[in-house]
Amino acid sequence: MREIVVVSYDEGWPLEFEKIRAELLRVLGDNVVAIEHVGSTSVPGLWAKPVIDLDIVIEDTLFETVKARLASLGYKHEGDLGIAGREAFNYEAKPHLMAHHLYVCGKNSPELKRHLAFRNHLRLSKEDRDKYGKIKQEMAQEFPHDIEGYIAGKHPVIQEIYRKCGI
Repeated sequence: MREIVVVSYDEGWPLEFEKIRAELLRVLGDNVVAIEHVGSTSVPGLWAKPVIDLDIVIEDTLFETVKARLASLGYKHEGDLGIAGREAFNYEAKPHLMAHHLYVCGKNSPELKRHLAFRNHLRLSKEDRDKYGKIKQEMAQEFPHDIEGYIAGKHPVIQEIYRKCGI
């Protein structure tokens, strides 16, 4: 059973994102609109699980091409995992890269818009960033081996922030 660990912001996370992004772009080339650093590691000053979240933004018609190119890098498609508008990919071993979650989203995906709005709001609001960081720390302590409990405990704060973002 893996322990849920939340750590203070690391100034190196943007560089780690760029390493992953560069490797992906070498294979994906112009088949992507953008590769966005999302999730808590993308927000300076926010406590986070030390895992980079990336959204590869594409034209919907290019999904199969992108999926095949990601497979050539060792990424396995896992489906949307119950979240429409976001296709998840997993990998076995990439010791040269920081641990990361990789998603592919169409450029008009509501899930992409949600990720970007949440990230951008937290980058601008110290009050909400601190509140979210605090609940993450509390839930990691309360539910160190229960990801569902950790997520459920954060849910009210996330919903409050979504309302402020208009989501």
